Amino acid sequence: MSNRGTAGRPAIICIGLSTLDHVWQADRLPGTDLSKVRANHYVTAGGGMAATAAVTIARLGGEAHFWGRAGDDPAGHIMRDELAAHGVNADGFRLFEGARSSASGVFVDGEGERHIVNFRGHGLPDAADWLPLEKIASADAVLSDPRWPEGTEAAFAAARRSGIPTVLDAEVADADIFVRLLPLTDHAIFSQPALAGFEATDRTAALDHVAGRYGCRICAVTLGEDGVEWREDGESHRLPAFTVAAVDTNGAGDVFHGAYAFAIGTGMATGEAMTFASAAAALKCTRPAGRAGIPAFDEITSFQRNRR
Repeated sequence: MSNRGTAGRPAIICIGLSTLDHVWQADRLPGTDLSKVRANHYVTAGGGMAATAAVTIARLGGEAHFWGRAGDDPAGHIMRDELAAHGVNADGFRLFEGARSSASGVFVDGEGERHIVNFRGHGLPDAADWLPLEKIASADAVLSDPRWPEGTEAAFAAARRSGIPTVLDAEVADADIFVRLLPLTDHAIFSQPALAGFEATDRTAALDHVAGRYGCRICAVTLGEDGVEWREDGESHRLPAFTVAAVDTNGAGDVFHGAYAFAIGTGMATGEAMTFASAAAALKCTRPAGRAGIPAFDEITSFQRNRR
């Protein structure tokens, strides 16, 4: 099914986490032998898995919608305004009085690797009965992370009823959350730690088991510099990563998921979508400045042509 949003652009609804990131970049990070370091760069900017995926979709030219929760506090207003500035429809991003927004400390070392300390927020209601679920029937895909399972479950169930493909950014979460969400998921894309924590078996066997038990059409795991592996129709596939000089890996996984959902929304086949998403994430790793480094559609396709 393809609905195609405004002017033929794929319409993708993203549900889940938005955080306010405080990002420090330093040549090396504090360790047991070093308690204080000087940062080369510091920035405050919006982050979060589903929220950054939505920004990616907008950057690629899609019609991106973000549905989520934050506090009616300065951080919440900054995040909502920033999403709108990036071209994301944030009408479904509700700020709750008396609640505290999620925030993260992100520390990026000289090799571009990031380390994150996250505060999930406080006082954010679980109930998802305020979501405009009727809009899902007009979408081309629905993407979610596992940080608001009630919202994801409601949206994925609505998508399933309308035949709209669902994409789960399966980052580390409690097993019971995956048990709730995977039966409603068409494309489950795990991080390596999340898959290992959920299915403590051989990686390929774990993908096969998750796909078979929960009925996911695509079950994948991202492997960083080792690429991505997935199961489809009972067969295993592997795509090597693009080799790049990484400057900042923060948000690369979110960009991958957003680009993948965009590709699925445009009707790309799985292998083509995986390649497109891998190229998007690789390009993001070569650029600093968080969301400002998310590549545009033409940049990704040019990168792919030059790497053939």
